Parts: sequence; C-alpha cells; structure tokens
Amino acid sequence: MDELTISVVIADRSYRLTVKRDEEEMTRKAAGDINKKVKNYAQNFAYNDKQDLLAMVALENAINYLQTDGMKKESFDKLISELTDIEEKLPDIAN
Repeated sequence: MDELTISVVIADRSYRLTVKRDEEEMTRKAAGDINKKVKNYAQNFAYNDKQDLLAMVALENAINYLQTDGMKKESFDKLISELTDIEEKLPDIAN
C-alpha cells in the first residue's frame, strides 16, 4: 500500500501519523471535526483540562457510532424482510 506520514493537530497537540494515501483526506477531516467539537465544548461547558473535553468528544462520537450502527442493523433487517416477502410472492407471479 502507498503510505505517507502526516501531522495532525488535535486539541492543540501535534500527532504524526502514518496513513494510507487514500485515507489522508478523511484523517485530516476527522481531526478537524474533533477540534470543532472540542472548541464547542470549551465554549459551552466548564472544564478542568483538555482531557475533559476530549473525553466528552469521545463519548459523543461513540454514541453517534452506536446509533448509526443500530440504524444500519434496522435497515438491513428491514431489507431482508422485504426480500423474503418478494421471494415468497415469486412463485405466485410465475404461475
């Protein structure tokens, strides 16, 4: 794979990462999104240090992931149900 080393800044701290070339843009966008959320929490809530802000961002992202994962499962289950219904009706249509 074609990899490159990049630097991203998260909560005023620089991190050097080795990423696949086709994942660079997504990695930089993810770092930017984290920074926006950290800034939002810093403006709206009392906090002792950046670790508190990063913990809240991690919690928010985990909740979003779990919700999205649940929605994908529901959509998949619905799709399987609809395909099963269609499959059961096919013999009637063929006759």
